[in-house]
Amino acid sequence: MRQVRSASAPTSPAETITKTIIERLEAGVRPWRQPWTGGSVSRPLRVCGTPYRGINVIWLWMAAQARGFASPTWMTYHQSQLLGGQVRKGERGTIAIFYKSYTKTVEDAASGETEDESRRVLKSFTVFNVNQIDGLPERFRPEPVELPEPTARDDALDAFFAAIPAAVRHGGGEAYYLPSADEITMPEIAAFRTRDLYRSTLAHELAHWTGHERRLARTLSGRFGSDAYAMEELVAELASAMVGAELGLPVDHLDDHASYLASWLKVLKADSRAILTAAAKAEEASTYLLGLGRPNIAEPALLAA
Repeated sequence: MRQVRSASAPTSPAETITKTIIERLEAGVRPWRQPWTGGSVSRPLRVCGTPYRGINVIWLWMAAQARGFASPTWMTYHQSQLLGGQVRKGERGTIAIFYKSYTKTVEDAASGETEDESRRVLKSFTVFNVNQIDGLPERFRPEPVELPEPTARDDALDAFFAAIPAAVRHGGGEAYYLPSADEITMPEIAAFRTRDLYRSTLAHELAHWTGHERRLARTLSGRFGSDAYAMEELVAELASAMVGAELGLPVDHLDDHASYLASWLKVLKADSRAILTAAAKAEEASTYLLGLGRPNIAEPALLAA
């Protein structure tokens, strides 16, 4: 994705990321859909194979989508050189972010006493996708993964969702989570075009379910149209996208309604760090759900879509 610097261009990683996400939302596009299909890998990966987390997941998905990268693996220029690779001339890097912790000694103005405070500062570094680099070892260009038989995959996915102890009732034509009853309502599976669309919708509602005070204790009391409501919907959408990435589920069903886009834009424009907060809470929610469901799958590889 092209970034043009000007006198008013954002100067921090948070502002850069938020500005780009706002531009995509204003164009009516949800930017956090994973771009890879047909394989077991879904999250962006570091050179060592460790998945990126938090906002880096969303940001590197966006970069891969915008520039047509088929590989999930990213590395720095130096890392590519150590592996015998060479970034092609003219290729532009993409920022990734991390928090650097440090300790600062501060003095109390009244007492004159000093104490050490732990602080964190947001830093960025530049990475390149494997598709931008020549000469890398063959392991960075894996063979396509063969899909399992649909019936076996269905069994694995059913085992995943059955292991999550949420109260789910079926009926009606709407999907929603009711915090006061701590209950999810879903239409019957037959109301969906595919079983995967049903599961994707359930993953979104389960993301809301993780926010209950007995679990991850997020704010679930916001009314439709409020900033709190918009933030929770954004968290649930990002979390369900992350869960969907792990399970090979589609996210195209998620609501593109203008009212949702407008509410998200309002929150993001008011606070450039809101998307970082939402992504961190979504990461927490998706980890919670994956921790409940994944250990109950006999053959995790069957979840690759």
